[in-house]
Amino acid sequence: MNPESTLYDVLGGEETIKKLVEAFYPRVIKDPELSPLFQNDIDEVQRKQFMFLTQFLGGPPLYSNEFGHPQMRYRHLPFEITPIRAKAWLKCMREAMIEIGMEGPARDYFYERLTQVAAHMVNTNEEGAE
Repeated sequence: MNPESTLYDVLGGEETIKKLVEAFYPRVIKDPELSPLFQNDIDEVQRKQFMFLTQFLGGPPLYSNEFGHPQMRYRHLPFEITPIRAKAWLKCMREAMIEIGMEGPARDYFYERLTQVAAHMVNTNEEGAE
């Protein structure tokens, strides 16, 4: 890997991130744990996810340019994010990665970073109990 390359570049840049987001959200909508969290405009959620992942992986700061600092935990506080939901989110992401053919050490590193993010988002120990 070129020392100047970002994870965004290594994974395939904009095209790959778009494919990932497009493969991810149909799974989320079908997941019984996650679907209750996504009752609003899924197109806008997908757009924000694309922008965030682009920036998260070292691509252009699309999310920050439009919305300011990501502050993902704060932005997710209105939603009950349980350990079960965090695992379901990661399962959907892993399946989306497989669907689009994302593989190798860069994918593994990306997924590991996402496991850290998912754990950080947990704000509810059990359904309905903060």
